[in-house]
Amino acid sequence: MVTTGLTHHTYPLSKLLYLSSTLALPHALTIFNQILNPTIFLYNTLISSVLSSTNRKCETQLAFSLYERVLWDKTIRPNSHTYPSLFKACGSHLHGLALHAHVLKFLGLAYDDFVQTSLLNFYAKYGKLGVARCLFDQIRNPDLATWNSMLSAYGSGVTSEEEDTSVSMEALCLFTEMQKNPLVKPNEVTLVALVSACANLGALCQGIWAHVYVLKYNIKLNYYVGTALIDMYSKCGCLDLAYQVFDELPERDILCYNAMIGGFGIHGYGHKALQLFEKMKFQRLVPDDVTFVVTMCACSHVGLVDEGCKVFESINEDYGKEPKLEHYGCLIDLLGRAGRVQEAEEKLKGMPMKPNAILWRSLLGAARVHGNLQVGEIALKHLLELEPETSGNYVLLSNMYASINRWEDVKRVRKLMKDHGINKMPGSSLVEVNGAMHQFLIGDKTHPWSKRIYLKLEEVGKRLQQYGHKPRTKEVLFDIDEEEKEDALTYHSERLAIAFALVASDSTAPIRIIKNLRVCSDCHESTKLISMIYGRDIIVRDRIRFHQFKNGTCSCRDYW
Repeated sequence: MVTTGLTHHTYPLSKLLYLSSTLALPHALTIFNQILNPTIFLYNTLISSVLSSTNRKCETQLAFSLYERVLWDKTIRPNSHTYPSLFKACGSHLHGLALHAHVLKFLGLAYDDFVQTSLLNFYAKYGKLGVARCLFDQIRNPDLATWNSMLSAYGSGVTSEEEDTSVSMEALCLFTEMQKNPLVKPNEVTLVALVSACANLGALCQGIWAHVYVLKYNIKLNYYVGTALIDMYSKCGCLDLAYQVFDELPERDILCYNAMIGGFGIHGYGHKALQLFEKMKFQRLVPDDVTFVVTMCACSHVGLVDEGCKVFESINEDYGKEPKLEHYGCLIDLLGRAGRVQEAEEKLKGMPMKPNAILWRSLLGAARVHGNLQVGEIALKHLLELEPETSGNYVLLSNMYASINRWEDVKRVRKLMKDHGINKMPGSSLVEVNGAMHQFLIGDKTHPWSKRIYLKLEEVGKRLQQYGHKPRTKEVLFDIDEEEKEDALTYHSERLAIAFALVASDSTAPIRIIKNLRVCSDCHESTKLISMIYGRDIIVRDRIRFHQFKNGTCSCRDYW
C-alpha cells in the first residue's frame, strides 16, 4: 500500500486500520498517527474497531480520546457514524447525556435512524424507558433491529417491582403493533423479549402463541429461546410444559439448568430441583452463582434446611469460590423460614461482608412469621438506616405488632411511615381470562363487571361460612372491630380476581393469578376452600412462589 500510494486513499486505509486494530491495536494507532489529515471516516473506523475489542475499560478511554481529537480538529465534524459506537461504550448516564447534547449540536435534528436507535438503547440501559419509547416513536419505519431494541428494553429496563407489570404490558402492546407491519418478521431476539414479558405477566396464551410461532417458522430452539420458554412456562404455572421444553432441547447450557431448577423451586419441588442440580454436575457443567441461588431457594421453599446448607458449603469446599452476598441471603432465608431465627441472625452478623437491606428484610420476615419480636425490631432498625423509604419494611413490623394486638406500636410504625412520606404499596392481582389480562387492586370497583364481581364475592363469602371458614383478622393492621376486618379481607385483590374468573371463565378452566405481594394467610385459607367448593384449580403466583390450590389443598403444604 505504501509503495503503490494507496495510503493516500481513505477506503483502503480504513480497511487496513480495521484489520490492524483486531490483530495489534498499537500497530493500528501507529499507522493512524502517521496519516497527515485523517478524515472523519477514518476516525469513525478506528473508534468502532477499538470499541469492539475485549479489553473494554482501556479501549473505551482510547475511543473517547480519539473522539476528543475529532472535536479539536477544525477541519472535520462528527457525523451519524461517529456516535452509535460511543453510546454503546458510555459508562454512565451523565456521559451519555453529554454525548446526546453533542448529537444535537453537530447533527441537529437531521440524524438518522441508526443514531436514534443508539440513543434508544442508551436510555433503556439506564432505565429511562419513557425517553426510549419517545425516541422509538419518532422513527418512521423502524427495522427489525430497532423493534427488538425497544422490546428488549422493556424486558431489561424495569427499575422497580411496581413498574414490572405495566412495562410488560407495554411490551405486549408494542409487539401487537409490530405484527401490523408485514415487512418485519420476528426473530429469536423478538420472541425472547415477548416470552419474557409473558413470563412477568403470567400471560400463558400469548406465551403459547410465541412457542407455536417458533415451531411453525422453524426458528432455532437454541439456549437463548429455550431458556426463555422454560422460564415463561414455569412462571405461568405450567411446570410440565417447562420441563418438556427443557427435555427436548438438543443441548443444554448452565442457563437452561438454572431456569429449570428455579422453576422447580418456585413450585415447591425442592427434591426435583436437587436432583437436577446433581444431574447438571454429572454433565460436567460447573454451577455459577445463579445456580447456587436457585438451588438454595428451592430448598428454602420446602424446608430442606440440611440440604440447602450443604449446597451453601459446597460453594467453597467443592468449587473453591467465596460465597457472595446473594448466597448468604439464601442461607438467612433458608434458616429463617424453618424457624431457626436466632441461628439466621448469627449467620448474618458473622458474614465477611456488610449485610444489605435484602438480608435484613429476610430476617425481619422470618421474625414476623415465627413471632420473634426482639429480632424483628433489631432487623427493622438496620432496615430504616439502609432503606428509610421502603414501605414493605414498616408493613412487616406492623403485621407483627398487629398479630399480638399491640395497636399502639402499630400506630407508632404508621406514624414513622407518615413522617417519612411513605405509602404502603397497594396489593395488585392479574388474572388471565380468555386470553385477556385483567388487573385488580384492593377494593377495586373500576372493572366493567364490577357489580357482578361483588355479587359473586357475597356468594363466595356465604359459602365459605357454610364450610366453617373463620377469617384470620390478625392480618388486618387496623384497630377496628372484627366485622370491619372481615370486610377488609374480603376485598383483597386476589379475591376480586378469583370472583371475576368464576363469573367470566369456563367452569372447568384453571384460574391463574399473579400477585405483586405475598399472599396473606386468610386469602390462602379461603382460596383452598374455594378450590374445593367450586371445583376449580386456582394457581397463584405471589411475590415469593407459586401456590397451586386444588380440592381444598395447596401445593406449598402451608410452608411459605
